[in-house]
Amino acid sequence: MPTSNDIPHVLDRREGPHGEVVLRRHGGRLEIIANGCFLMDTSDGRSERRLVDAALDALAGRTDPDVLIGGLGVGFSLAHAAADPRWGRITVVERERAIVEWHQDGPLSAISARALADPRAHIVEADLVAYVNETSDTFDALCLDIDNGPGWTVTEGNGNLYREAGLASCARVLRPGGVLAVWSAQPSPQFEETLRNAGFQQVRTEEIPVARGAPDVVHLAISPG
Repeated sequence: MPTSNDIPHVLDRREGPHGEVVLRRHGGRLEIIANGCFLMDTSDGRSERRLVDAALDALAGRTDPDVLIGGLGVGFSLAHAAADPRWGRITVVERERAIVEWHQDGPLSAISARALADPRAHIVEADLVAYVNETSDTFDALCLDIDNGPGWTVTEGNGNLYREAGLASCARVLRPGGVLAVWSAQPSPQFEETLRNAGFQQVRTEEIPVARGAPDVVHLAISPG
């Protein structure tokens, strides 16, 4: 017979412009579900933190680099970036108002409160695909974690980001020699090839062991131009 810890408990459920978003507690962890698709939880976080560190490592000592984090999620990437004094401006783009509020005054504030109080950090409420097409800001690093990977997107429109046109928009907001880091639940040789076709250089994939299941990966590439 299942115990109470085995049964997910819904803390909040919202209907937004991109569908349903749910925050639930499952045992000792918090989970975000979007349109019935599991996105992430608070059980581990090492690959989300490595997403940020791998980007910084690839910048090879650049002073006070600015980072754009695509997707607030459970806040691991933001909190880890804000804990590192080497980063300059830290911008997080999140399209779901519910997720922002869960961090501002909800259960996820336990992870992100200190980061959100950091003067370097701020949240932009926008769709990332639209943001990289429209913003005039530029960054040294772009860390993307808005889907389960290039081939497993939360909404259909996100798929454009991983094609050559979408990657051209990513390159547009990156300064010369800037780093694109993309989180994925599994490796994608096809995405690596698309990165190369879009002009990115030094394309590689790094595996990150996690507590449960197959390793997560981070796709890394250097901006053209």
